[in-house]
Amino acid sequence: MDYKSSLIQDGNPMENLEKQLICPICLEMFTKPVVILPCQHNLCRKCANDIFQAANPYWTGRGSSVSMSGGRFRCPTCRHEVIMDRHGVYGLQRNLLVENIIDIYCLTCEVPTCSMCKVFGVHKACEVAPLQSVFQGQKIELNNCISMLVAGNDRVQTIITQLEDSCRVTKENSHQVKEELSQKFDTLYAILDEKKSELLQRITQEQEEKLSFIEALIQQYQEQLDKSTKLVETAIQSLDEPGGATFLLTAKQLIKSIVEASKGCQLGKTEQGFENMDFFTLNLEHIADALRAIDFGTDEEEEEFIEEEDQEEEDSTEGKEEGHQ
Repeated sequence: MDYKSSLIQDGNPMENLEKQLICPICLEMFTKPVVILPCQHNLCRKCANDIFQAANPYWTGRGSSVSMSGGRFRCPTCRHEVIMDRHGVYGLQRNLLVENIIDIYCLTCEVPTCSMCKVFGVHKACEVAPLQSVFQGQKIELNNCISMLVAGNDRVQTIITQLEDSCRVTKENSHQVKEELSQKFDTLYAILDEKKSELLQRITQEQEEKLSFIEALIQQYQEQLDKSTKLVETAIQSLDEPGGATFLLTAKQLIKSIVEASKGCQLGKTEQGFENMDFFTLNLEHIADALRAIDFGTDEEEEEFIEEEDQEEEDSTEGKEEGHQ
C-alpha cells in the first residue's frame, strides 16, 4: 500500500501524512536521500544501509574491487524480504516525491516542514522556501559570518600586535629614562663628592696653617724658656761667689742679660678665637630643600625653578651689601 491510498483510507489525512514521513528506523522525518523498497515502504538510505549491513556483515560494500552477488534484508514495516544486487541499497530507487514533500523549510518557525503542512497544517500561515535554497542561503550567510569573524580576528590580532609593540616600546623607553636619571644622579654625586673634597681640603689647609703657626710659637717660647732657665741657673751660681769684685763684674752682665731676656718675652701670641673654625660652617638647608623638591617636570618648569634660585641669590647678595654700608 502506498502513502496515497493510506491518506485516502485514513480519516485524518494530516496525521497519517506525518506517519508516512517518519522513518521506521530512526523514528525521525526522512533524511534525504529517501529510498523506496519493492514493498513500497520508504526508508532513509542511511538507515536502509545500516540494516542491510547488519543483515549482511560480510558484504564488502560500495566501491569494493571484489564482485559480490548482493544480499538481502527484511522491510522493518511489513517484514517483506528485500533482495539486493551487488549495488546494495544504492541500487534502490529514490522516492523523489517524498523528498520533495519534506524538502521545504518554514522561515517563520525556522524548522524543516513539508508541503502538506504548509497547505493544510500548522505552517499554513507561515512563510516557506525550498530547503535547498535555504541551505544555500544559510551557507552563504555562515560563510559571510565566518569571513566577518576572521576579519574581526585579524583586527583583534592587529590590536594585540600593536599592544605588544606598545608594551615593548614602553619597556625600552622606561629603561632609557632610568639610565638617563641614573646618569644625572651620578653626575650630582660626582659634583657633591668633588665639592666635598674641595671644602675638606680648604679646612685641612687652614688647620695646617694654624697648627704650623702655633707650633712655631711653641718652639719660640720653648727656646726662650730654655735660655731663661739657663740664665736663672747662672744667676743663682753667681750669688754663691765669695769675692765681691768678681760678683760685681758677673752680676752686672747677668742683670743686663736678665733685662734683655725679659724684653724677649714679648713674642707673638694667638688672638682670641684663633682656634675657632666656625667660618667653615655651611648652610645647606636650601640645597637640601631643592634636592627634596627634585621631581619630573617639563623644561619650562626647570627653567622657572632656576630663575627663582637666581633671584633668591641676587636678593641675598643685595641684602648683604646694604648691611655692610
